[in-house]
Amino acid sequence: MKNFLLFFLLLAATAASAQGVTPVRPAAPSDLVLAGLTDSDTTAGGVARLCEQVSFSRGLRYGDSEANVLDVATSAETKADTPRPVLLFVAGDTFTGDRGAPDLSHDIQDEAMCFAARNGMIGVRVNYRLAPAATWPMAATDVAAALSWVHGNIDLFNGDAREIVAVGYGAGAFHVASLLAHPELQTDRADVAAVVLVSGVYRAGKDASDSEKAYLGNEAAQYDKRSVYPGILNVEEPIVLAWAANDPANVVAQGETLKKTLCGAGHCPRATLLRGHDGIAAAFGLDGSGDSLAEPTLLLVHQLEARGLP
Repeated sequence: MKNFLLFFLLLAATAASAQGVTPVRPAAPSDLVLAGLTDSDTTAGGVARLCEQVSFSRGLRYGDSEANVLDVATSAETKADTPRPVLLFVAGDTFTGDRGAPDLSHDIQDEAMCFAARNGMIGVRVNYRLAPAATWPMAATDVAAALSWVHGNIDLFNGDAREIVAVGYGAGAFHVASLLAHPELQTDRADVAAVVLVSGVYRAGKDASDSEKAYLGNEAAQYDKRSVYPGILNVEEPIVLAWAANDPANVVAQGETLKKTLCGAGHCPRATLLRGHDGIAAAFGLDGSGDSLAEPTLLLVHQLEARGLP
């Protein structure tokens, strides 16, 4: 989970420090959700302030399961006459949802949504069913159902359904990639304009973890069929691919293999290496050091806006 937390705090902090944030009208106090950071964290870089004037709509249901809910984050600065791009976050420490610090993880996901809202976008976080109760491909079909909901409802939040960027990390990266790689899993209006895949496992092997087995099953012979290959090679949407230098060796290898394979197919992704750090200020990006996905993600969104989607 460490690398996922690093990714989203780097994402938010780098965007705030590099671009500056224009003050916006405060939301009602009941709508505010502040990240659970210490006073020293906020003094060092002001990360928590990203959420001070962002409104959250929580627990919006998109399916029949209790897990089929999503949250939407918006900024009061967004103009009603200008539909905004959507960053849709699909979280996943593991396929079973195990976390060492769930409260911190939730707060940092909120920070990622605030990054979207304070940079002129709509932030959406998708919750989905977890293994072992939900096995392949149920999580991917949940993401498809959530996307259908977004297509049908995001205009209520001034979002533009033609400019949805799906950001998957960890197990979430596999679910997002699976949805694109397996068209048979897609529902009506489950398309996206681009994807960002972070620290994912895209093809399980014989050495699959217990978490991977809980979702994909115990029969290794099924893993290739349930991987993102070869379908991911047919994806036309722009892809940003990232992993951390201190990710487990197999996760680094998965990212490198996916990049090489996509490039070989003529669809080379923009790749970003997230670096690990020592010390809390550096790890959170509060001292301005390190790489993050803020710049490539914003560049991707701006490219989508500039190309004039139909």
